Amino acid sequence: MTLVAIDKKNWAEGLTAAADSYRLFGPVKEKDCHQFKALEKGQAPDLDMVNTRLSPKELLFPQSEVMLEYSLDESRDDHHIMKEAAKDYSPRAVVGIRPCDAKAVQLVKLNFDTPDVKDPYWLRAFEATTFIGMACDAPLSTCFCTSTGCGPYNAEGLDILVAAHDDGYLAKIFTEKGQAFADAAGWNQATPEAADAFMAAKQAAEAKIVSSVPTDKLADTDLLALHGAPFWDDLAFACLNCGTCTFTCPTCWCFDIQDEVHGTSGVRTKNWDSCMFPIFTVHTTGHNPRDTKTQRVRQRFMHKLKYFVDKYQAGIMCVGCGRCVRQCPVNIDIRRVCEKMNSFAPADACVAQS
Repeated sequence: MTLVAIDKKNWAEGLTAAADSYRLFGPVKEKDCHQFKALEKGQAPDLDMVNTRLSPKELLFPQSEVMLEYSLDESRDDHHIMKEAAKDYSPRAVVGIRPCDAKAVQLVKLNFDTPDVKDPYWLRAFEATTFIGMACDAPLSTCFCTSTGCGPYNAEGLDILVAAHDDGYLAKIFTEKGQAFADAAGWNQATPEAADAFMAAKQAAEAKIVSSVPTDKLADTDLLALHGAPFWDDLAFACLNCGTCTFTCPTCWCFDIQDEVHGTSGVRTKNWDSCMFPIFTVHTTGHNPRDTKTQRVRQRFMHKLKYFVDKYQAGIMCVGCGRCVRQCPVNIDIRRVCEKMNSFAPADACVAQS
């Protein structure tokens, strides 16, 4: 691990220099929120943002991605033959990703990079990307990342972690990818005293996290008993099934594949989907095994806070970014749901049924 000190002038110049070798992406303000966008030459990411409305997972897992193209024109020799759509997998860097979103990428990777199935579109994008994180020195009241095995200075999934310091930045380089980017940017090594400043800033940021959730009992709770818990109807009562929670979540990975044809030209696309949508589980027979709102709400939280825990033994499928808390139009709060699930005892279900 290398620690680098960067003044603001060298930061901007370094990004400009790195843009010769990398396509740069970073947070850009649009109206009243920030989104990750491709940066123009000389354009700097807006690192004053707290967090983006949507996570940067879209850079690896686009909301709508053309996978294959084909023609139905039978006068062509290649009609009805699907061909992989052209994509740019040249080196790129995501500058300013928050540690919670970088950890989320590692959780999503569990779905797209398995021993049995490897999604080539996701993997190529992942391999082409260098992740340059921005430490979170001013977490929001809805952030609870330290309860999820993460934190405002968490390094998991990052190649470089940058933190504001005096009139510039300190940057920790963790990987060969990170070192290659630092070399392209011309960033130099810091003095030993900078390590103390970095650690002090980390401790100060963690102390600002005021929200927490208990997760210690989730793994030991009986799955079927929790599935039949008496509180699911009450939790689901206000839900609109709008899908905002799943679309803003950096760890949701559900998708659908559809063909779209215009004239004789067709494409096969991979599109985000949501377990909260009423038609998500509709079979071709018309049967829907989750045809009620309660079933869909239960599925969302059971997947993130129980099924994932049991399958991967890697904590909950949540990084505590708080996006779903802030953006749910009816104030359904995953922190309160987690508390209910964590404190649930099978005896509670027996009492409810008696």
